[in-house]
Amino acid sequence: MIPARQLVLPFAAPASLTGEDFLVAGPNVDAVRRLECWPDWRSTALTMWGPTGCGKTHLSHVFLTRSQGMLVGHQALAFDQAIDVAARATACIVDDADQAVAQGFEKPLLHLHNTLAERGGHLLLTAEAPPVRWQMGLADLRSRLLAADVVGIGSPDDELIAGVLIKLFADRRLKVEDEVILYALPRIERSFAAARRLVADLDAAALGQRRKVTVPLLRQVLGTGVEESD
Repeated sequence: MIPARQLVLPFAAPASLTGEDFLVAGPNVDAVRRLECWPDWRSTALTMWGPTGCGKTHLSHVFLTRSQGMLVGHQALAFDQAIDVAARATACIVDDADQAVAQGFEKPLLHLHNTLAERGGHLLLTAEAPPVRWQMGLADLRSRLLAADVVGIGSPDDELIAGVLIKLFADRRLKVEDEVILYALPRIERSFAAARRLVADLDAAALGQRRKVTVPLLRQVLGTGVEESD
């Protein structure tokens, strides 16, 4: 039996940066606050790091819209086109910057940083680890990124994953009881991606079997038990 209790989700008040579909909670509060300080950052660059699925890419794209900045892909770095981009943007975003460094794009990344600094622009980097742990051979890039601002995002906790599940179900106009959320929480990976996959799978199963989303259906989708009748 699942304890009958009300879900109480201690989310912070919605912030202007977050967008309609981003939930602010403990693991990401610091990152949201740092991004909201833009353009009053203390340095040209800010590195936002955290594990896969923690929401850093989502946040960076919300920031992209807010700052009217430009996303710089690794291909642009490979062809050293970043300087041209920086000359036209108030802010630039490089996702997976640690991977860009590992692929040997240190010089174009440095050029991007310096061009933005000269123009008073800003650079947002996302990564799975802080710059101090990157294998950087270019001393100038290393010194600039180690001197720049850094903020980490933790893995989503139960409250945040619960909020994400509730919103994803609501987006699909699925009525789901609290017991479904409570049953799912200890049984799924702590990531936004896993939450999206679960809701999509449940939606498909409910449509295919013409059933409501219930704990028995959830058990079936998760493969955690023998199918029960609703």
